[in-house]
Amino acid sequence: MDELTTVTPSDQQLMTQLKEGDLEALGALYERHWMPVFRTLLAVTRDPAAAEDILQDCFLRLHRFSGRFDTRRPFRPWLYRMAVNLAYSWAARADRWETPADDLLEWVPCPDDICPERKVELNELNEQVLEAVAALSFPQSSTMALYYLNSCSLKEIATLLDCPVGTVKSRLYYGRESLQRMMAVAPEVNHARS
Repeated sequence: MDELTTVTPSDQQLMTQLKEGDLEALGALYERHWMPVFRTLLAVTRDPAAAEDILQDCFLRLHRFSGRFDTRRPFRPWLYRMAVNLAYSWAARADRWETPADDLLEWVPCPDDICPERKVELNELNEQVLEAVAALSFPQSSTMALYYLNSCSLKEIATLLDCPVGTVKSRLYYGRESLQRMMAVAPEVNHARS
C-alpha cells in the first residue's frame, strides 16, 4: 500500500469549505495568512495593539462575508483589501498618527550573531527608519508596507488599494524620496551606515 500524501488545500478550496460552514477552514486560512496581514497592519497603523485588533476583525469579517467571495478569483488580494480597508477606517476614526516608533522596535528582528555594538547601531537605525516611515502619508505607508513587507506586486497593490498601477508606482517613488530626504537629515543614521 502506498504512503498517503497530504494534499494542502488551496485558499479557494478553504473558502469553499468555509462557505459551507467549516470553521476549521477558517482556522487554516488564519494560520496561513495571519503573519503577513499583521505585518501590513502594523506598518500601516504603527500600533501593535490596533494591528492585532484589526487582524481579528479582518478574520471575523472573512467568516461573515465568505459568501461574497468568488472562488474563481485570487484569495490573497481579497483578504488584503479587507485588511487595508479596515486599517483606513481605523485611521479615519481619530488622529492616530502620534504612536511613538519605539513601540514598533520590538517587532524589528536583529540577528543574534551580531556583536552588541552593531546591534545598538542597528537598533538606532531601525528607530530612525520607523520614525521616518511614521511621517509618511497613510497612502504611501500602506503602499510601501504591501510592497516591501509582503512582496505584493504592483498590480496586486493596485487591486487592493483600488487605484491605478501608476498611482502605486508614484506612491512608492515619492515614499522612497521622502524617506531618503528624512534619513539624510538624521546624522545618526548617516553615521550608522558608514
